[in-house]
Amino acid sequence: MSERKSLQTTLIHSDYRAPGGFAAMQTAIHYASTVAFDNVAAMRSRQWQQKTGYTYGLHSTPTTFTLEGRLAEIEDGKHCVLTSSGLSALALVNFAFLKSGDHLLIPDNAYNPNRELGAWLSRDFGIAVDFYDPMIGAGIAALIQTNTRLIWTEAPGSISMEVPDIPAICEAAHQRGVLVAIDNTWSAGIAFRAFEHGIDIVMQALTKYQSGGSDVLMGAVITRDPQLNQHLETAHMRLGHGVSVDDAYLVLRSLATMKLRFDAHDAAARKIAHWLKGRPEIARVLHPALPDCPGHENWKRDFSGAGGLFSVIFDARYAEQQTDRFVDSLTLFKIGYSWGGANSLCVPYRMQAIRNAWQEKGMLVRFNIGLEDADDLLADIEQGLRQME
Repeated sequence: MSERKSLQTTLIHSDYRAPGGFAAMQTAIHYASTVAFDNVAAMRSRQWQQKTGYTYGLHSTPTTFTLEGRLAEIEDGKHCVLTSSGLSALALVNFAFLKSGDHLLIPDNAYNPNRELGAWLSRDFGIAVDFYDPMIGAGIAALIQTNTRLIWTEAPGSISMEVPDIPAICEAAHQRGVLVAIDNTWSAGIAFRAFEHGIDIVMQALTKYQSGGSDVLMGAVITRDPQLNQHLETAHMRLGHGVSVDDAYLVLRSLATMKLRFDAHDAAARKIAHWLKGRPEIARVLHPALPDCPGHENWKRDFSGAGGLFSVIFDARYAEQQTDRFVDSLTLFKIGYSWGGANSLCVPYRMQAIRNAWQEKGMLVRFNIGLEDADDLLADIEQGLRQME
């Protein structure tokens, strides 16, 4: 090769290298699909399963490695894989550990896309799926079959807010050699230490508190056991999961303030929940920190906080048209799914359509309490309640 490269080649192959010694507070963003190896021996010796080096951008960059490591630390886990959304993280767990002929248990109050995923697995993949009472506790032993491989839990249910007895479910499952996974998104890994209570696999929707900006879609699956992680890594690679390093950076940037934000959401939500409990329009407030919420004793025993998400059930005298008018009349609360962002949200649900055994008569509305002033949010709710009459 000539000493002097053409301009076109120089544009691609520069001799310049930035000097070393740079350090900053934030993690650098490393863009890559192709990863360059020093030599053929390095290429042949490096394995994507071992997180000691880099093989391809889909599997890792320093940016995604750093986020995985930090998320594992937050949950007190050992291993983490990233996916493109919370739902893709749920799917990854199912496809990593289930095959045709297996049996899966999902709580009846699960995040609805998880229920729909279960129905799809049953219909098209030959996996038997049953939905169980989230308050079943140790009674889940009676539902475990010889082919049961995985039990999903959600603490609490992200709409109806029942808090299950996770230790009892885990004990019953482990006695039969069954794995237990949890959707731990409600607590962000801050208010519930899942592994300490017997959970094998933790799933998080990083879209919520970890991001905090309502602008990122991402999920994570975290484990302690290296064999479980190997199954997850294999499925992760076979399914081609990858995340944007820009999005990974946004989540990394937000982690430093996550607990401060979570605690602020928690304080405001409790204030508003207590206020709503005294309103004649409201039949029940489904907030795990309140004594009459299903599973409150489990929450009190196992949790250290509550975040900003809870639901209310309106008095049965109010028709759906009236509660819809209440939601429409709110000005600070936006109508939208998700939680964990600065903006407060409000969504009405038709529970009979998504729960097998729902008995409540009144309409359910879920609130995500954001980071606005709680008194302003209360004033907005109060004016909205007046619009129902």
